[in-house]
Amino acid sequence: MSLEAAHSESSCITEACTEEHPEKQLENSDFILKLPLKPPFNYYRKQGSFLGQLNYGGIFLFALFLFMALFPSLLAPYAPYDRFTPYEEPSGQHLLGTNDIGNDILSELVYGAKVSLTVGFAAALVSTLIGTILGLCSGYFRGAVDELLMGFTDIVLIIPKIPLIIVLGAYLQPSIWILVPVLGLLSWESTARVTRSKTLQLREAGYVKSARCMGFSSRHIMCSDILPNLYHVLLPKFMLATASAMISEASLSFLGLSDVSMKSWGTMLSFAFSRGGFIRDMWWWYLPPGICITLCVISIALIGFGIETKKEEYAAGGEDAV
Repeated sequence: MSLEAAHSESSCITEACTEEHPEKQLENSDFILKLPLKPPFNYYRKQGSFLGQLNYGGIFLFALFLFMALFPSLLAPYAPYDRFTPYEEPSGQHLLGTNDIGNDILSELVYGAKVSLTVGFAAALVSTLIGTILGLCSGYFRGAVDELLMGFTDIVLIIPKIPLIIVLGAYLQPSIWILVPVLGLLSWESTARVTRSKTLQLREAGYVKSARCMGFSSRHIMCSDILPNLYHVLLPKFMLATASAMISEASLSFLGLSDVSMKSWGTMLSFAFSRGGFIRDMWWWYLPPGICITLCVISIALIGFGIETKKEEYAAGGEDAV
């Protein structure tokens, strides 16, 4: 019996059974309605519209902070070290008042964005480079190289980072040029693990096997064939590493373990705490830098989350098209 004949015979039997027993037809219809249906691609687009708006909001906020860091003189009303009457309240001349030595707080806030973002980006760049190189080599070569590099990664992963950074900051000369490599050298493990996992998947792809058969070197294959396909994994990790480094810098600055000559948002919080800002309830001194740190970290996290959402949306579109 052919397949079409068997299908027609089974459909005829089903119709005959449902005609004799109408309640079976109702049960069958209820069962069909309860079957899980695959949502169409438009569903993912509607779900992603709200996430897309959040992503645009994060980009706008981050662009604003980046503009503050690149062109502080265009936004700050005064130079960061100009002195006026100390402990002034917000007024038309000083929108956020002045601190204990008479510096304009709004100018400090604008100029502090440069230091905070510089530390965040530099530390994230160091950690991303280290994690990418180790993860790429571990996933491509596998074997003893993989075990050695991942064992080293596990060792670094269990090191308590904040206490170690505090100890190093206390015994070394406080400087952002010491803080950046320390933060970068202690925050690359997750990037290495994600890169290794993706590399293990890509090394079995057909075009990578073809490149090996054609005699291309491992360095050429890793740099030309595998690394360009890791950007959607590395970019969110870079953004999250930037946010983490900014929080760490603010924490260390609040503890007094950073360069006090470099005005950052964390240094402003530290001075507000140690020089009477909290006792005098000068909210215009300690609230603005805390709000800027929070909004900048949220904007970076939203951008990274938006990149991952776009990747899932494209994947859903490809499956729906198939």
